[in-house]
Amino acid sequence: MEENIKKVENLIDEATNYGKSTLELLKLKAIDILASGAASVVPLIITILLVASFLLFLNLAIAFWLGDILGKIYYGFFIVGGFYMLVSLIVGVFFRKRIKNALNDSIIRSIFKAEQQNQD
Repeated sequence: MEENIKKVENLIDEATNYGKSTLELLKLKAIDILASGAASVVPLIITILLVASFLLFLNLAIAFWLGDILGKIYYGFFIVGGFYMLVSLIVGVFFRKRIKNALNDSIIRSIFKAEQQNQD
């Protein structure tokens, strides 16, 4: 009888250790997914900031140039602003759903890719 109790106690200890190990493994997998996600986001953010800076200065130059041609500097800014308003309306009306679907697909693919890499 005492042997059975020791076997049950050993079984409970093994199950407890297995549960702790499984929980630790899940934590490590979550950390790995977050780290790989952050590692891929940082270069993207830096690239976006550089492109945004370039576009900002390009737009300022175009606005000043157009303003110089038209005789009043603020005319150039009105034209550049109007251009972006027109582009925003076109994108909002015609391409909003396509952009949303593309972003959703991209996010889902990256999640599945990360999960697949963790399984390997």
